[in-house]
Amino acid sequence: MELKLTNVARASLEELLIDYQDYLRTRNHTIWDKSSKEALFVRKLGRSKKESYEDYREFADTRPAETVANIALCLTHQANYLLDKQIADLEKRFLEKGGLREQMTRARIDYRKRRR
Repeated sequence: MELKLTNVARASLEELLIDYQDYLRTRNHTIWDKSSKEALFVRKLGRSKKESYEDYREFADTRPAETVANIALCLTHQANYLLDKQIADLEKRFLEKGGLREQMTRARIDYRKRRR
């Protein structure tokens, strides 16, 4: 279930990504390349241990919509990257340990063996 819901979250973020790209494209705004100095700056902010909205408030409140949308794109890409890593880990754990039903069945069988 956790894997399924995490995939749903990933798909939702992908839709958001497309929406921001459409917003920028329909207004003939530039979409930052991932290696642009602006994108690298946003990515660096995202590496902070104590990152919060406050780290981005100044940009959101003082920059044009094009910049804010590009920042949102960068952050969405970062969230997708992290979710991809989480999904890969969940898949690996599922293959190694099985799903909830398999784990519950194993626990019942082990319990019955111990009682004998």
